[in-house]
Amino acid sequence: MRLILSTLTLAIALPASAGELRVYPPAVALSGPNRTQQLLVVEEEGGRVVRDLTATANFAAAADTVAKVSAAGVVTAAGNGEAVVTVTVAGRTAAAKVAVSGFEKPAEWSFRNHVLPVLTRTGCNSGACHGALAGKGGLKLSLRGFDPESDWFVLTRQALARRVDQTTPADSLLLKKGARLVPHGGGTRVTDGDENYALLLEWITQGARGPRDADAQLERIEVFPKAALLKPKDTARVVARAVYSDGTTEDVTRWAKFTSSEDLVAGVTEDGVITVTGTGEAAVVVAFGTKVATLTVTVPFPSQVGAAAFARPAGGGFIDELVLKKLELLNLPPSGQCTDTEFVRRAYLDTCGILPPVAEAKAFLADTDPQKRAKLIDKLLDRPEFADYWAHRWSDLLLVSSRKLPQPAMWAFYRKVRQSVADNEPWDKFARDVLTASGSTLGNGGGNYFVLHKDVSDLAEATAVTFLGTGIGCAKCHNHPLEKWTQDEYWAFANLFSRVGLKNGDRAGEVLVQSRLDGEALHPRRGVAVPPAPLDGKPLPLDSATDRRAYFADWLTAPGNPFFAKAIVNRVWRNYMGRGLVEAEDDLRVSNPASNIELLDALAADFVKNRFDLKQLMRGILVSAAYQRSSQPLPASAADDRFYSRYIVRRLPAEVILDAYSDLTGVPTAFNQVKSAAGDAASPVAAYPMGTRAMQLPDSLLLSRFLEAFGRADRVATCACERTADASVTQALHLNNGVTLNDKLRDKQSVVAKWTEAKLTDGEIVDRVYLAALTRPPTDAERTKFVALLAEAARDGPQARREAIEDFVWAVLTGREFFFNH
Repeated sequence: MRLILSTLTLAIALPASAGELRVYPPAVALSGPNRTQQLLVVEEEGGRVVRDLTATANFAAAADTVAKVSAAGVVTAAGNGEAVVTVTVAGRTAAAKVAVSGFEKPAEWSFRNHVLPVLTRTGCNSGACHGALAGKGGLKLSLRGFDPESDWFVLTRQALARRVDQTTPADSLLLKKGARLVPHGGGTRVTDGDENYALLLEWITQGARGPRDADAQLERIEVFPKAALLKPKDTARVVARAVYSDGTTEDVTRWAKFTSSEDLVAGVTEDGVITVTGTGEAAVVVAFGTKVATLTVTVPFPSQVGAAAFARPAGGGFIDELVLKKLELLNLPPSGQCTDTEFVRRAYLDTCGILPPVAEAKAFLADTDPQKRAKLIDKLLDRPEFADYWAHRWSDLLLVSSRKLPQPAMWAFYRKVRQSVADNEPWDKFARDVLTASGSTLGNGGGNYFVLHKDVSDLAEATAVTFLGTGIGCAKCHNHPLEKWTQDEYWAFANLFSRVGLKNGDRAGEVLVQSRLDGEALHPRRGVAVPPAPLDGKPLPLDSATDRRAYFADWLTAPGNPFFAKAIVNRVWRNYMGRGLVEAEDDLRVSNPASNIELLDALAADFVKNRFDLKQLMRGILVSAAYQRSSQPLPASAADDRFYSRYIVRRLPAEVILDAYSDLTGVPTAFNQVKSAAGDAASPVAAYPMGTRAMQLPDSLLLSRFLEAFGRADRVATCACERTADASVTQALHLNNGVTLNDKLRDKQSVVAKWTEAKLTDGEIVDRVYLAALTRPPTDAERTKFVALLAEAARDGPQARREAIEDFVWAVLTGREFFFNH
């Protein structure tokens, strides 16, 4: 009978100045004679381990007939019952309760839960070895053991049953090649006498039983400790414990895979020993079987920072509370508040994708109302440019383009997106409308989402990235190597979209979308349909008449969905803060935790509480002190690039730059050619009248060498990586020799021509350019320098002066200060 453990009781007597002495795992359950558990002894402060004391601890078991404990803290089952293990460190003690059950049963190793983990840990079924597509040396195993039944057959039935020899187990090729007792191209993987070799030998001796339906299923893994607060050069051990469906637990540290998200902060060995190498924060990712867990290692920076630096601003909300909490933990002082000049330019660009008009900027700077920033934010959220900017952002996400859609359908999809932004439609309603769209794609533009993703796999993967912020594509062919998703879960998810029917309508570009009553996505390995199910959601019976898209939409937009709100919150946060709480913004997974997990959770919860109101989310970010910080780092936080101690400087998007060039020069950009889907030809298009802004373009195939050079998204794949902000030689050549900016400045209708006709002085021109482009007046040094250069050019005549003005404007509009939001 399985014993039910009560909560671990610790008996500790510590000085007030010391941290709390704790033992991990907090309770131990051993279910069999060959089961062990490593104990960790740590000192803990504020829920974080600050010192690993295991190596200096003394262990004693009160009843060694139940459990024995080694000097290293390894507990081994000795008989059914309960026992207490006492830990002593420098006079301090803690007690852990151990329960043993099932000792009377013969020791047995499971192929699914033990043998395959050994093969994975030793690399035998990795992609570089027998887990490769074609296998190695005639042996083909499933990658990282995702197909236990096939692996068992291959090992026990193929090669004349020589790989597993039940007559003489020690002669099995699995052991002899692994130990390199016979030639083996993969080298030595196990050694005669080590615990992995012994486990494989015992499994073969026990009859080499294969996977069974009655096998306990791995439900999750637990990692101890959960978090650590360490110093450079500190070390700490990690213990991983598997929890199975039958309630049993097992120490799987020796088979788990350990990786660090930031090796420059903390590295981790294959045995789970962490060594601190720098300052900052790292996530140690622990993978076992199909499950993943993480622990956070925090290493504060060495600066001497007073508590006053982390004082919460008056009236600050949860964003500032949680950002400052993280900064204080890391000892990173935040920069001060940005100036009004910096704020007005920053807020216009981040919210509407435009530079602040000079008159509006002047009015804001002259305003003495202490609430003027909040009032400006409200005005920005109601501007028509706001709808242009965010419709363009969501069109990137949804791949709105004539690459796969006829022009009428593309326009219908874009109008759906833009109207949603203009109406501030709740994000959950927008998602539901798109994912359950039916009827004509011209009348219901959201239906074009299914025209873009006709293949079931493509549709499933695009939906996961678009609305859940996570990629599941790797699980299409095998269990995901970086996440917990299995191939079975992938095809259950894909089967939610297998009953979308498409047929051509009567009008040009029209497709009719409907939900069918039949159709299945077949599992490629099993050849059968898997009951459709959302990720971590309840499956829908295969014979259910429920509309699968509606079922998915219900799950997706439910307030308790663990992915939906976080995905969009992270995208919006990245737009305003320069870096996602999870980076990349569409790579949300357990093995890629947020830089501030509490903040992401709080933002998502608040977003749901406010009924998925995107403007309310944006308003909360914009009014926060975190957003309104200076971009200038303090010396003590100069190394920070992810915890928001300052505003993160970044280059403006391609469309924003091009629109700014049109606005500042007074010469609009012509968009009169559209590329073919293959990109090898262009044809005239008259749908975009002169004055159309780049941010208003619905189609990514509009021909623009400038936008292509500066990294606009091609809208081919659902991936944030399509849009780039990296500098390139092409950009430099385009600015120096290209026609975009140069032709605008030379145009007869440009502001340069108007200034010269109006006989503006050199000083007036310099002032206007700085105010319009940089939202600030020139410094005295800048003004003196450029006025002198223009005056010198004027000595050679009006044409020379005009060319000098063009050169001056060009210099400002290609400078770093203009190109970056700061």
